[in-house]
Amino acid sequence: MSKHSTKENLQVLYEDNHVIIINKRAGDIVQGDKTGDKPLSEVVKEYIKDKYNKPGNVYLGVVHRLDRPTSGIVLFSKTSKALPRLNKLFKEKDAKKTYWAIVKNKPEKESDKLIHWMKRNPKQNKSYAHKNEVPDSKKAILDYTIIKSLNNYYLLEINLETGRHHQIRSQLSSIGCPIKGDLKYNFDRSNKDGSISLHASKLEFEHPVKKELISVTAPLPKDPLWDACT
Repeated sequence: MSKHSTKENLQVLYEDNHVIIINKRAGDIVQGDKTGDKPLSEVVKEYIKDKYNKPGNVYLGVVHRLDRPTSGIVLFSKTSKALPRLNKLFKEKDAKKTYWAIVKNKPEKESDKLIHWMKRNPKQNKSYAHKNEVPDSKKAILDYTIIKSLNNYYLLEINLETGRHHQIRSQLSSIGCPIKGDLKYNFDRSNKDGSISLHASKLEFEHPVKKELISVTAPLPKDPLWDACT
């Protein structure tokens, strides 16, 4: 995995009194889990504490998550007032999330809407995309467009309509276009740094307090293949 975030190397994309937006490195976990590894949320708290000389505990609300091997935009709430408003934005799909993915094999269509029914297997930490509804499944919808042909790969831009577990990874794999490095979803070998070539590149939402449109784009990871995407 690439070098983890510390409060010194944290890449802050936007910050005000209410929210802070980070460009997550592949390998960072957003919130604490059973691995016991230090989560990004703790690193951000340390950064805030340090920057503003805050005594005691720093408040930080986790609004959404990104898979560990994925890079890109993560939004946190700095106030308990903003958190429920941000949660509502995400729940009601009023936050627009755009991803870039480098995949193997060219999708049949230049752009398309993929609709599947996702069933999660918690034991495997994996989600399966079904063409038709199956028991305990949830509807998953995304739009993709091919934006660049690379050597042996294709760069897709993806807009999510729903936010299911491993949704992009599973849906793209199910149309025969697994994401580079994603062994869990049928790519044949891992990326050197353990990442997968999926990046949360853009986020647009209405500010929970100021009510203005916030639009943030996250720089791509430093990597020759990502470099070829720009």
